[in-house]
Amino acid sequence: MQHRKIAFIGAGNMSRSIISGMVSSGYPAEAITAANPSRPKLDALSNDFGINITQDNLEAVRNAEVVVLAVKPQLMEEVCKHLQQADLNGKLFVSIAAGIKAARLQQMLGGDYPLVRTMPNTPSALGKGMTGLYADSQVSDTDRSFAGDLLGQVGDVAWVDEEDMINGVIAAAGSSPAYFFLFLESMQDEALRMGFDRETSRKLVQQACLGAAEMVCQNQDLELSELRAQVTSKAGTTAAALNHFEDNGIRELVSGAMQAAVTRAKEMSDEF
Repeated sequence: MQHRKIAFIGAGNMSRSIISGMVSSGYPAEAITAANPSRPKLDALSNDFGINITQDNLEAVRNAEVVVLAVKPQLMEEVCKHLQQADLNGKLFVSIAAGIKAARLQQMLGGDYPLVRTMPNTPSALGKGMTGLYADSQVSDTDRSFAGDLLGQVGDVAWVDEEDMINGVIAAAGSSPAYFFLFLESMQDEALRMGFDRETSRKLVQQACLGAAEMVCQNQDLELSELRAQVTSKAGTTAAALNHFEDNGIRELVSGAMQAAVTRAKEMSDEF
């Protein structure tokens, strides 16, 4: 990974996750600065990773080659307007804020700068994330490579050629951990009704989920349908359960849920 001076505007969980991955991979801590209005998160980052910290966004940005915009979407316009007081020319911007399109971010920054819009998900906090990335026309191949490596510190990445496809990333990866949590919650509830205690019920479903996910990751040459078939004996217990899912429209239900996420993502973009 290229080593550039990088400023994180915002010191929340995602910034912490990325910084942790960078430092553990050998990125020089002295090249990283985090800015945040309050001290506790900054102090924790400094103590844990040895990076530079400041409560002044302009101080963080002035000497940075890369600026990661990691503030809440509703605060983005105010933060970007303040950043206009610094010379922003020649800097690469990376946004991890949901719902704000690249063109709108450029308006907020008051210029036309190289900008990569990203959509990470919550497992990024564990280094198991999935991030979608979109680069606007100002982004060079070198900048694109840096941004991919940066988000690669917290998991895997996938580039999209059209910005609207970020909404598809939200539906398939950004929001989807919650789909699995709901499914596991429903399984745990049924295990409780079967008579298992809460601890055992949780262990049964979470370990099955972990094992299934690992089988998917370790068998890239197999289609998901084939993995399913391998554990489904004809007229067996698994077949009975899967038939129930299919008879009750699981594919249509999943499709509808993902499209609902896409629709809401489009609505949120219009709000900014």
